[in-house]
Amino acid sequence: MNRPLVAVLSGAGISTDSGIPDYRGPNGLWRKDAEAEKLVTYEYYMGDSEIRRRSWQMRRRNRALEAEPNAGHLAIAELEKSGIPVRVITQNVDGLHQLAGMPARKVLELHGTARSVVCTKCHVRGPMEDVLARVEAGEEDPPCLECGGILKSATVMFGQQLDPMVLGEALAVAKACTVFIAVGTSLQVQPAAGLAGVAADNGARLVIVNAEPTPYDDLADEVIRAPIGTALPELLRTLSAATRRADHHGPGTPDA
Repeated sequence: MNRPLVAVLSGAGISTDSGIPDYRGPNGLWRKDAEAEKLVTYEYYMGDSEIRRRSWQMRRRNRALEAEPNAGHLAIAELEKSGIPVRVITQNVDGLHQLAGMPARKVLELHGTARSVVCTKCHVRGPMEDVLARVEAGEEDPPCLECGGILKSATVMFGQQLDPMVLGEALAVAKACTVFIAVGTSLQVQPAAGLAGVAADNGARLVIVNAEPTPYDDLADEVIRAPIGTALPELLRTLSAATRRADHHGPGTPDA
């Protein structure tokens, strides 16, 4: 039989167990500090060297690059290793899915990655850790070493468009998958949130694992409110077991 294609849309909630705060939850970063949003808004960042200086200091302090994958990330990677086709579409920029063992080619980063920097002038890319080392050494607004242009995190800032190629791939996965799991995401930010609806409209089983209600709960086949670190591994183990049983018995054969 054809194995199910599992699509996982992950949001900030999957990484909170790794010590990375979410943005829009009850204790989210944007609720705590409205000024913080300016540090990741493209227009402010490009137009104000003081904003850039504060942005680099924020990145230097938050130590997000030191975070480790948690049980949720590891469970998704384990499902992929079992032979079930898995694609991850993530709204996160932390790279923890890849660190957990998901092949990079199977992870679509809708909002880019905080592990790299990009020059806004010549578009050369490089490791974030190298630029943070320059900040540690005293450079307040480190320029591109190739052309002197303004460097920024290789993330999609507020005011920037998502990469149309990445979004197109995500849309194709949402249309093709048989199971779509939205985990740790409020499903409030478009166009990412709309992928859940696309999957459901194309016949996928929609499962939502999130602490707070989402606009797509009524469309879901299953809504799980339990903590992600325990609920997601359990859900994926059940999915894997059901797939193995189906492989063993073949289509149309009842379970023994």
